[in-house]
Amino acid sequence: MKFKLTCHCKSVELEVETDLSNIKQCNCSICIRKNAKMCMVSKDSVQIIKGKDNLSSYKFNTNIAEHFFCKTCGIYTHHNRRSDPNGAAINIGCIDAINPFDYEAEFIDMKSK
Repeated sequence: MKFKLTCHCKSVELEVETDLSNIKQCNCSICIRKNAKMCMVSKDSVQIIKGKDNLSSYKFNTNIAEHFFCKTCGIYTHHNRRSDPNGAAINIGCIDAINPFDYEAEFIDMKSK
């Protein structure tokens, strides 16, 4: 299924193809602070429709994972994953068509890796 994601101010819009079956919450130093439920997807399934120039990115530690945030409202929309070079993760809280509280997230331990 195709879902539309937006940041809070709607300056950034993405489309992603996913069945929302692989939802995780991570305990790495950045994820534990943002506390987002993330759906693991392939990088190819994420398309930036609007606001690419309004995205800021952040890398730390190994500088492999790249986390994307709206420059205006600061909302985390997605990231390219460290543990899977072909993988990305989307913030399901940015999908207006669903209630993220209806979805259980599996814990993933990245703090120890």
